[in-house]
Amino acid sequence: MRDALGAVQSVLVLGGGSEIAGAIVDRLVGARCRTVVLAAREPDALDPTLDRLRAAGAATAEAVAFDALDPGSHQATIDAVFDRHGDIDMVIVAFGVLGDQATFDHDPVAAAEAASANYVGAVSASLVVADRFRRQGHGTLLVLSSVAGVRTRADNYVYGSTKAGLDAFAQGLGDALVGTGARVVVVRPGFVHTKMTEGRPPAPFSTTPDAVADAVMAGLAKGREVIWAPPVLVALFTVFRVLPRAVWRRVSAR
Repeated sequence: MRDALGAVQSVLVLGGGSEIAGAIVDRLVGARCRTVVLAAREPDALDPTLDRLRAAGAATAEAVAFDALDPGSHQATIDAVFDRHGDIDMVIVAFGVLGDQATFDHDPVAAAEAASANYVGAVSASLVVADRFRRQGHGTLLVLSSVAGVRTRADNYVYGSTKAGLDAFAQGLGDALVGTGARVVVVRPGFVHTKMTEGRPPAPFSTTPDAVADAVMAGLAKGREVIWAPPVLVALFTVFRVLPRAVWRRVSAR
């Protein structure tokens, strides 16, 4: 349960190795969050992160195993976290695979696995979380989407399509949760300098995990349901959405 000043007291990160989610959690802990659970495919690799969070003030910081590609395990994994801690204020859906479009073009199985992780896994996990939030009567599901899903580009259309599906799903889930005390917040970052994007040419208005985290915290404080990072992308994609397809092909190829 949030404290008397409305601060998040507990957070579960699905995709605990995410640099963006990590920056958000750092800020939550700095704002009095005391319970952090990081769920990842290789939880032992998160020990240094857990040590840092404890040093920053987290009373409880732990890692659990989570596999986005195994929806059948999501119910038990997420239920165990909620049951063990009694109450979770926020869940961050932060897992995903960027992949390489050239590889996907020649390896449909790899493309399907990326789509399963980015979309199918997120749908499964989010629905489990939503059910728990309904039962406890509160909670924020923070979904890391991407501007890549607002209008897909030829050079990353598999990834972009998964984010488009995730974005639409998250908004619909948010509408379904109205009146339950729970809510969904969609985060749409642009190009973020992380290990996942290392070696790729940056897009205009590229940003960092810390800058995204700052935008998220500001958006949460204002009660936003959709948070763009950086905010200038709102205006940019308002235009991009309505460009004729032939024009978009030329613009997006630059």
